[in-house]
Parts: sequence; C-alpha cells; structure tokens
Amino acid sequence: MLFSSSIFLFAFLPAVLLGYYVVFRGMRRAQNLLLLAASLLFYAWGEPWFVLVMMGSILANYCFGLWVHAWRRRGRRPALPVTAAVVCNLGLLFVFKYLTFTLENLNLAGLNTPVPVIGLPIGISFFTFQALSYVLDVAMGTAQVQRNPLRLGLYISLFPQLIAGPIVKYSTVADEIEGRRETWADFSSGCCRFIVGLGKKVLLSNQLAVVADAAWDTPGGELSAALAWLGALCYTLQIYYDFSGYSDMAIGLGQLFGFHFLENFNYPYFSRSVTEFWRRWHISLSTWFRDYVYIPLGGSRRGPWRTYRNLFVVWLLTGVWHGANWTFLCWGLFYFLLLCLEKLGASGRPIPAPAGWAWTFLMVNFGWVLFRAPSLPAALDYLGAMFSPGRVTGLQACYYLEQYFLVILLSVFFSFPVGRWLTEKVEVYLGRYAPHVFPLWDMVYGASLLLLFLASSAFLVKGTYNPFIYFNF
Repeated sequence: MLFSSSIFLFAFLPAVLLGYYVVFRGMRRAQNLLLLAASLLFYAWGEPWFVLVMMGSILANYCFGLWVHAWRRRGRRPALPVTAAVVCNLGLLFVFKYLTFTLENLNLAGLNTPVPVIGLPIGISFFTFQALSYVLDVAMGTAQVQRNPLRLGLYISLFPQLIAGPIVKYSTVADEIEGRRETWADFSSGCCRFIVGLGKKVLLSNQLAVVADAAWDTPGGELSAALAWLGALCYTLQIYYDFSGYSDMAIGLGQLFGFHFLENFNYPYFSRSVTEFWRRWHISLSTWFRDYVYIPLGGSRRGPWRTYRNLFVVWLLTGVWHGANWTFLCWGLFYFLLLCLEKLGASGRPIPAPAGWAWTFLMVNFGWVLFRAPSLPAALDYLGAMFSPGRVTGLQACYYLEQYFLVILLSVFFSFPVGRWLTEKVEVYLGRYAPHVFPLWDMVYGASLLLLFLASSAFLVKGTYNPFIYFNF
C-alpha cells in the first residue's frame, strides 16, 4: 500500500496537497471531490477491484441512513432498518473475513464442503465499522442524516485513516465535511504529527520486528527462554509503535486538510490495570464497542451478572473483530477474564501502583503472544518456551540484545510519558525564566523533526517492505 512506499511520501500526498490548496483553494465542493477521488485511488492502488466493495458499502449505508431517518421522522422506532444495516454490514464482513474460516472448521466436523479462496480487502473492518456507526448515529439522533452520497463517501473512504484507523465516528467529523477551517497552526501541527508517526513505524517498529520475527521463526524445541521473553517484549513494543505510529500519521494527515480525529493511544503501557490499559489502547475501537454494544446491552447498570454477560459479549466480539482465527477469539476471552478478575477485586484493598503496572504489563505481554501466534498450539509452545527452566539462556538472545539494545531502550523510554513530561517542564521553565530562548527551542525542535524525517525516509527507501500490522484487519 501507499503508506509503505516512497510513492505516497514523494508523489501522492504532495499532488493532493497541491490540488487542495492551490487549484481548488476556497472551493469546498471541489476540495471534497478531490479528497474523495484521491481516497478511492489510494484504496485501489494495490487491489483495484476491492474499491468496488467499499463503494457498495457506501451506497448501501447511504440508503440505510435515509431509511432510518424516514422512520424516525414518522415517529416510528427504526428497529427494522437498523437491523437490516447491521445484518448487511456484518454479512459483508463475514463473507470476506470469516466465511473461509467457518467452512474450514465445519469441514473438520465432517461437513465436507468446498472452501472458496476469498481475498481480504485491506482495512475492511475499519471502514465497515465507520459506515455502520453513521447509520447507528442517525438512528440514535446523535447525527443528522447525510443526503449527499458524495459527502458520506468522503467520510467512509477518507484516505488518512481508511485502512488502519482510528475508527472515526460520523458524529465526530460530520460538521467538518463542509464546515471545516484549514489553519496554518493545524497544518504545521499535522506535519509534525505525521513525521513523529513515520519515525515510530520506520525507526522503531520495523527494527523491533527483526527481533520479534527471529523469536517466532525459531522452532519451539530450539527456542530459549531468554529469546522467547525478548521476542515477546519486542513484539509488545513493535505493535504499539506500528499501530500508534499509523494513528499519528492519520491524525496528522487529517489536520493537513482541516479534519480533527480523536486520539487513539494514550501511553497504554503506563497503565496500572487492564481496565486502564483498554482506556488507553486503541481508544476508537474500545469507544465503538462501548457506545454501540456495551451500553445498549445495559452496561453495568443492571447488576453484576448482566455486567459480566455484557463484558463477555463485547470481548467475544472484540476478539472476533481482529481476525478469523481461534487465537483472536481466545485473546478476547483472555481479556474478558482479566477484567472480571479486576471487577471482583475492586472492593478489596488497592494494590500499589508499581505492582499494578507490573501485573498489567505482564498480562499484556501474554496477550500479545496469543495475538501474534498463528495457532493455539503455536501460542502454547511459545508460552512453554518462556517458562522452560532448562532453556534459560541463549546465544541468539544475547546477539539480538546487543545489536538492538539502543532501539529497545528508546522504545521502552518513549512508551512512557517521560518525553512529554520533560518537554512540558522545559517549556514552563523557559516561559518563566528565559522566554527569549523560546525561538532557539523552536529551532531545535524543528531541526530534530527534519532529521527524524530524513532518517525515516532513508530507512524507508533502503528497507524491505514491512506493512502495518493492522492492515490485516
């Protein structure tokens, strides 16, 4: 995809910006048409016919929105159109994402039916959830119906966050589709945010992937405990910088065009409980399930057993959403059990913050082993290697730790809000005692971002193709 190639950085984005700010400056309708065309081109770059799937989703949800609105205007509960929208959208997901998996498992049970080979459109889970959120927002009265299909198409297909999030609810950007304002402050902030996200992906995540892949590619019988733990740690950091890096890039690109997407990550590895972790990790997905599944089911307002039932449904769906594999299902149920344990222990004596952080980080690591494993037996083999007393040390682990020590150290450092805290302290100090130094501070910051961009570009051009992890979802 374009994000992983220099074509996007050095041709696609500058061309879109030139058309947006020079050719169609002050012409909102033309700017929106340009963004829509660019978004469809962006999605069709690698797999042209899959863009037809997305266009079909846009058209269907446009009609569902009108249907829901018509029923609400007549004073009727839109249960039928909402049900039809849910069935249509989830049916689309099922066919492309889960049909093959379902038939394979039915064949294991003796069905003996042909299994079709179906390609997975990149980011189908993301744009399907966005499209469905539009219909649900209209049904709940939190958003106005969109009568212009091109504007709705722009919302669903907007290229900055199209294929790996964050999941943007329609109510968040509805007013900005026509009424947004582009400012120099937003443009410069967006550029900075994009560069930071690119650096996270290219300079940290891609390097951490080398160690994680080495650990996972080692046969279970040969994997030492040291390399298993190192690989798990590196994958834990890799997926954070991969996904948060993409989110930073998407949020930054959105700002370039006057759109303001909500934050998707807030230092999740700083969390002192699993509950807090999911308030900080993939915030847009957690919010989606909270608003459209957990709360409509009753949330935590109808007693403990209903609460546990609702949590079970949410985390079952969260696991299934991530992919057609038993590992994802178990990963979701693993977090369901952890959250239940935390709720059961909430009335007891609170544990110290360091212990809470250590417990949460350890559980998250185990969760990522399930998430990364190709199968449940492979996950159990990997976890077994982590706790194998006969294979504690390994030369491979020492080699990778020596080669990538600086990358791992920086990754751990920047996964906590230490850098943000230091920056705030420096700016407060300069503002109070040395305001005349602020221009120099800004120059240092700008030069640092320029170096970061140049280094990222160099690694991007010379490196091998390494797609974003969440492109698979």
